[in-house]
Amino acid sequence: MVRLGLETGPGQAPSRNEQGSAGSQMFRNQMPRYEILSADAMATLDKGWRRLVTELGVEFMSQRALDLLAAAGQRVEENKVFFDPEWILEQVAKAPREFDVQARNPANTIHIGGDSMAFGAVYGPPFVRQGDVRRDATMADYENFTKLAQSFPILDSAGGVICEPNDTPLDSRHLDMTYALATLTDKIFMGNVVSGPNAKDTIELASILFGNGKGREFGRESITQTPATISLINCNSPLRWDDRMLDALFEYAEANQAVVLTPFILMGAMSPVTIPAALVQQIAEALTGIALAQTINPGCPVIFGSFLSNIDMQSGSPTFGTPESGIGLLCTGQIARHFGLPFRSGGTLTSSQVPDAQAGYEALMTLMPTFLAGTNWVMHSAGWLEGGLVAGYEKFIVDIELLQMMQVEFTPLEIDEESLAFGAHEEVGSGGHFLGAMHTMERFRTCFYRPMLSSSDNYEKWMRTGGNDAAARATKIYTEKLEAYEQPPLDEAIRQEMEEYVIRRRKELGD
Repeated sequence: MVRLGLETGPGQAPSRNEQGSAGSQMFRNQMPRYEILSADAMATLDKGWRRLVTELGVEFMSQRALDLLAAAGQRVEENKVFFDPEWILEQVAKAPREFDVQARNPANTIHIGGDSMAFGAVYGPPFVRQGDVRRDATMADYENFTKLAQSFPILDSAGGVICEPNDTPLDSRHLDMTYALATLTDKIFMGNVVSGPNAKDTIELASILFGNGKGREFGRESITQTPATISLINCNSPLRWDDRMLDALFEYAEANQAVVLTPFILMGAMSPVTIPAALVQQIAEALTGIALAQTINPGCPVIFGSFLSNIDMQSGSPTFGTPESGIGLLCTGQIARHFGLPFRSGGTLTSSQVPDAQAGYEALMTLMPTFLAGTNWVMHSAGWLEGGLVAGYEKFIVDIELLQMMQVEFTPLEIDEESLAFGAHEEVGSGGHFLGAMHTMERFRTCFYRPMLSSSDNYEKWMRTGGNDAAARATKIYTEKLEAYEQPPLDEAIRQEMEEYVIRRRKELGD
């Protein structure tokens, strides 16, 4: 067991160690899982997804996928595949329950599955918010968020499309983003999924990065043996897998890279309004995508994905941090474990436009069930604002604080003779205080979580230091982190080969 709080410094959780083995620096959630579905409920959901895949079918907008599934004995009518549920389960059973994803710094290699939880930053926003300014995201913003992700050990990955760098060409920006992830961090990163060629570029750059001076072929063999990327393959809910995502899936699965097969469900828009209906649809979509991945490459690493929330029935706008999304998240964890699969969900989601109280409580409304469910791969862990349209600098820091506090809260409490502190009672006696007790003096620096962002100053001191709210304090923190950032070392020959590949491919794509 780990002692709660006894290894905590300012802004750090006590759960990371220095053993150096795969996943050893990761947070391990050893608390009991919070499961809310009865056996009867699970049986009803099981019947539901089976009926969807057999009676309604799932569309695959890729001839290669249709041909492969038809050859595997599934009934194909135009673009729609009608599945045998037992065949799906046979394919799902081929997927590993747990696997590693290697980082170029072995200390940052992560483990997916079991009680391991890995955290990546926000993914996909076209805009950023910096203080009071909301604007288009740029490549400089992308690099800043990558540096911030490298600067906080609580994050296991910067992610993938942390924000869309709108000042770079659309056809080649995936090269710039992957290069930044590979050179500005030494953590694992996500692959680009816009198209098959983009996925192939990600694999080629990863092969160079992990060549260790022995060439791209050596690197390709290394990442084939232990994947170096995780890539998000989204379903076009309801019940359709689109061609671009499927093209990327083929590239990554054939290269044995980890893929997250994720239904994208906002209840009331992309699924019926009831949570059970959304869960059934989610199972059908995720399992059919996973079955295809296993048909492409049996045993390739996959993650049961979930992005489940709802819309505002008055405005039609997406909403996040809702009770319904929290319930769905808890159910998803139980469902994924039922199928023996690691799963992705959660994050610090909010509909708020700014890093205010709403942003904080909605983020926690998603983050708490994320931990209770034992989510293995947590995207959108830092920086999400405005329903995912905005990557926020200040929100990034608020979310880091939340992650650190949650990891402390979900670290098992050690109860032994030392922690009972009987000697402190002997020293202080009745009616005294423990401020000067030896037990306190030996532990006062590390006995409690020390906030990075939160203020507990009295009013007078708070005013003397500027009377700043959390957002203003967050501005100071991220600014200092960027100023103090140090790029992790990388062999110059490898960096140069990657740069040459990016330049050559950018020219080819431009031509």
